[in-house]
Amino acid sequence: MENTTKPAPGKSRWPRVLITVSVVVGALVLLLTLLPRGAFPTDLSAIGKGTPALVIARDVNYLAGAEVMDLINTIRPEYEGRVVFLAAHLGHPDGQAFARRHGMEDGVVVIFDADGSPTGRLVIPQTADILRAALDVVATR
Repeated sequence: MENTTKPAPGKSRWPRVLITVSVVVGALVLLLTLLPRGAFPTDLSAIGKGTPALVIARDVNYLAGAEVMDLINTIRPEYEGRVVFLAAHLGHPDGQAFARRHGMEDGVVVIFDADGSPTGRLVIPQTADILRAALDVVATR
């Protein structure tokens, strides 16, 4: 007796293969969209070392911080070398302590001058122009 695993006449395996490929591609796309975009260093000791700094509070459990990071990344090249871009990760004790000191939560941005004094606080900024206005105060000094 022969054991054959051929599909029944008239039945194709293509629908099953296409569904499997679609699910795998969909999962990969989803995973890629969840990856962080544009790394932000978390060494908050860089504040007050002679270069102005922008610090964003980031909690991976919420979306606002990720959206603000994307917004910051659109203007970041304009200020690279003149402003240090940092993140206070709210899942880390250092980031939590920093956020408490400066009244920050996910998506809040604080701008520091070169000496480390806060010059601006933006609660979930919505446009690049808002960020530019805050950065121009410290980046032109």
